[in-house]
Amino acid sequence: MPVISLNRLRERGSTERLALDAILDDVLAGTLSTVVGGAPWVVPMLFARQGDRIILHGSTGAGALRHVAAGAPAALAVIAVDALIVGHTTFDSSANYRSAVVYGNLTPLGDEDRTTALDAVSERLIPGRTSEVRPMTKQEIAKTLVMSMPISEGRFMTKVRTGTAGSPDEETGAWHGHVELRTVALEPVTAPTSTTSEVPQSVRNFAGARVLV
Repeated sequence: MPVISLNRLRERGSTERLALDAILDDVLAGTLSTVVGGAPWVVPMLFARQGDRIILHGSTGAGALRHVAAGAPAALAVIAVDALIVGHTTFDSSANYRSAVVYGNLTPLGDEDRTTALDAVSERLIPGRTSEVRPMTKQEIAKTLVMSMPISEGRFMTKVRTGTAGSPDEETGAWHGHVELRTVALEPVTAPTSTTSEVPQSVRNFAGARVLV
């Protein structure tokens, strides 16, 4: 696969590893893409970066996942939209965003590595939760396909837009600027079947870190 490059707005692109890690460590979900039977295939997935690899998982019964696990080329795309840019025309409107695309071949993980990787995904989403619940059973692990995608130089690209609306290139009385967007956490809701109403520390920490201030 050739080295990735941008043809337009190259100043927004980066192949710096720190820029990639920052996006992967902030965004919770992405879309995994490949080609199955000559047709495009895309599925949204939660993921976790673990050092120089990305951990993805799904059901062992998912045929398309088995396809990528067998070595089919794939791409993972993630994006966070941080603001809507309201230009003086709709043509000049845009968005502030942070995005990344990582290309690679996925490798299924063995039994011992699979357990560690699944715990890493859980800790990525809600740090501390694995210590509050029982470990996964052998049956649960056996039903889960866990794969890793290597993060390799030349196989990823990030793209970021920041700032506000650009200066109009014509006289205009139209307002222009930007509207910031945030993903926030609401109060945790206890399930009707939960035997305790006390929200665990891991969930309180997760929600508290994402309260709108």
